[in-house]
Amino acid sequence: MKHLVLIGGGHSHAIVLKMFGLKPLAGVRLTLITDVLHAPYSGMLPGHVAGFYDYDECHIDLRSLAEFAGCQILVDRAIAIDLNKNLVICQTHPPINFDVLSVDIGTTPETLSVLGAAEYAIAAKPVPEFLASWNQLISERANHPQKPLRTAIVGGGAGGVELALNMQSRLGKEEGRGKREEGRGKKEEGRGKKEENLEYLSSEIHLFHSGAELMQGHNQRVRRRLKEILINRGVKVHLQEKVCAVKKIEREPNPQFPTDYQISCKSGLELECDRIFWVTQASAANWIRESGLAADSNGFMQVNDCLQSVSHPNVFAAGDIAAMVNYPRPKAGVFAVRQGKPLFENLQQFLLKKPLKPFAPQEQYLGLIGTGNKRAIASRGSFMWESALLWYWKDWIDRQFMQKFSNLPKTRNTK
Repeated sequence: MKHLVLIGGGHSHAIVLKMFGLKPLAGVRLTLITDVLHAPYSGMLPGHVAGFYDYDECHIDLRSLAEFAGCQILVDRAIAIDLNKNLVICQTHPPINFDVLSVDIGTTPETLSVLGAAEYAIAAKPVPEFLASWNQLISERANHPQKPLRTAIVGGGAGGVELALNMQSRLGKEEGRGKREEGRGKKEEGRGKKEENLEYLSSEIHLFHSGAELMQGHNQRVRRRLKEILINRGVKVHLQEKVCAVKKIEREPNPQFPTDYQISCKSGLELECDRIFWVTQASAANWIRESGLAADSNGFMQVNDCLQSVSHPNVFAAGDIAAMVNYPRPKAGVFAVRQGKPLFENLQQFLLKKPLKPFAPQEQYLGLIGTGNKRAIASRGSFMWESALLWYWKDWIDRQFMQKFSNLPKTRNTK
């Protein structure tokens, strides 16, 4: 009996589990090590932030998926690999022995180099912690819609820009809802009296980016248009501002209002804010390199065209944690989705001691960037198109992908 261990419940591994359920392999035992039971789907997360999707619509139920695949699920976090003994070292459980290993753990934003960021900023990943902080903010906004709110986002790549637009959309809705409810209350209290004019301080969103232009991976038209949309929506864009420190500002205790923080930039710019979200360049878990696996200069696991570690043949990787040596690509969910089937096929081929199948990702991909108002911008090479139709097309694509992991057959194929 061979033991295949999957670390992480990313997009590629979700597809691998589904395909193992449809095409199981005799003599192979599966174990999934994951620190979450519901894996977020990156394509729908901005829409979830904007309030277009609920939690279940944008999360994959890993427990039911593992059950369909006949896979044991271990809720824990991998913290190391002993490659000499073929063991996965976990945070709380005893070590897990493996014959074949696959890693799909995604990335986290790089914060450690900035003083105070790891302690006081809210990283966009891991997603569960980010969503918990975001939901808390929305709850506070619903209870105190009149309170001034200043939110900072650090990172002007596609993730930071899309997050800013979708946050702005959701906060605007909450503020508008509070305005309507308070207006109704005033009207009921003062029957026959002239209703007072209510003044509201809008939520402020500040986007910090160290580069001269936003979204360097996209063409000039896309960059220019998204900057225009951000400014028109009232988002304060701070270009060529490198954040060098984040600190807490001690104030008189007041349970209604959260403690403020301060962002300091290399230029001398300082800004007080209520929340700081960190969406900078992705980094890899330290234990990848520390375990002895071949890694690139940023710590991502180096794999060949078959998604196999270049240093350890019985270890595979996919998604953002993997760096294809012959096909360097940006960290984007579309590549993780495309790698799912090739990863499954090569894991089975390796277990069957058959030749592996090389996989070549596409050179360019179509990026669909939601602008928080049920419109989207398409970006591919030098091409740009903006339309509400694109958002509905993206919505259809995302729902089709998520549909693959719902309504699974009660019994899997046992051939």
